[in-house]
Amino acid sequence: MKVVLIGVGLIIALIGVIMIFDARTLTKKWFSFGDQNEATNGIKIMGFLFAIIGVSLLMYNI
Repeated sequence: MKVVLIGVGLIIALIGVIMIFDARTLTKKWFSFGDQNEATNGIKIMGFLFAIIGVSLLMYNI
């Protein structure tokens, strides 16, 4: 069970980091409205939260 939680934590943290660094391209790909700056900021914040949750899972299971 511990290995599964570590794997899930790694995947969630990886998704968060990818969302932070590729927010602009993800916004262009997913959304087609004009105000992309707010959507980019929202994706970066969501990626930051995902990274925190993933690292928390790793920290409490190791």
